[in-house]
Amino acid sequence: MAAKQNMNSRRDALKTLFRGAGLLSLGGAVWGSTAVTLKASELTLRPPGALDEYHFVKACIRCGTCVEACPYDTLQLATLDDHTAIGTPFFKPRLIPCYMCTDVPCVPVCPSGALDVKKIAKQNDGVKTGKPDINKAKMGVAMLDQEACLAYWGIQCDACYRACPLFGEAITLEFKRNERTGKHAFLKPVVHRDICTGCGLCEHACVTEKAAIFVLPRSVATGKVGAHYIKGWDKDDEERLRNLKEKKTEESSPEDELNDWEYLLDDE
Repeated sequence: MAAKQNMNSRRDALKTLFRGAGLLSLGGAVWGSTAVTLKASELTLRPPGALDEYHFVKACIRCGTCVEACPYDTLQLATLDDHTAIGTPFFKPRLIPCYMCTDVPCVPVCPSGALDVKKIAKQNDGVKTGKPDINKAKMGVAMLDQEACLAYWGIQCDACYRACPLFGEAITLEFKRNERTGKHAFLKPVVHRDICTGCGLCEHACVTEKAAIFVLPRSVATGKVGAHYIKGWDKDDEERLRNLKEKKTEESSPEDELNDWEYLLDDE
């Protein structure tokens, strides 16, 4: 009788063991599937100095060192619920924005190079010094929903303008007469994306129920006209075009030119 009970106990123990192994393998499969699905998200805001999203996710070792270095609890590590690469640092400016620490403590501590201090390095006479400058950060760019912005309704509100750490530079106020009333003026906020760092202090300060000004990654918020377009009034752009022409001339050969002429003269 005792032997039979022992045999049943061993059988139950084996069942439990195999059940646990099955659950672990299932959990591993689910985790693996999730890890594959939750890759780099185009809408994720990264810390200052981050590489582009693809290379950032590849370089980041998920150590959390930058999160620990942040004195404002701005940065957090992504979990399954955050719909981005698990374990990578990001921030939500509506909750806690980047407070633009002058020493940028989150960047120099990165051991993998996913956060690169050279991307936000100070410059002296156009030469990078290697020291961080938070004003050079390009975490994202603030976008304004004019339909939801109270200032565009004619209601006096400059919360985003006053919250901006680059006061009077990244966000300015545009004065316009309110033709609807004939007595008042619009003070409309305007974002200058070449100066905006994407810190999100404006989004955090916005008084509307859902922020009328919000930060998006630059890769999502900005367009690209293509290298073949040129601003004729921009000396730098003209220089870029000259360099492209010179490069094309250097790379071409007499045979190429002959082939081009043959194509133009070909009657067939």
